Amino acid sequence: MYTKKSQTSIEFLVLIGTVMLFFVLFFVAIHNNMSTKIRERQNIMFKEVVLSVQDEINLALKSSEGYERSFKIPQDIAGKDYEINLIEETVYIQSDDDKISMAVPIPSVNGDVVKGDNIIRKQGGVIYLNP
Repeated sequence: MYTKKSQTSIEFLVLIGTVMLFFVLFFVAIHNNMSTKIRERQNIMFKEVVLSVQDEINLALKSSEGYERSFKIPQDIAGKDYEINLIEETVYIQSDDDKISMAVPIPSVNGDVVKGDNIIRKQGGVIYLNP
């Protein structure tokens, strides 16, 4: 009589353990999926910023003499701090945690890009950024 109760208790514990294992694996899979989507979203946001700088410089290059425009670069991207620089005819962006970085080519520019307000102009066939 006692063995029947013991066997039922053991079966119940095995069932509870199996259900808990299933839920843990389910939540791990969801967490990994969410982490991947967050990283992809951050990569897209970083890419949008670096491409917007590239577009502004290319627009200035194609514009007529005396072109001047103001544009903004965000202070942070998705809550992450970052650095953005013009290095040897490339726009280089890198997150402070070094997990995201990318570079895109640009024509020669005098000056550097800054977070916040930027002014770009074309004078004498030369592009100036934040002169």
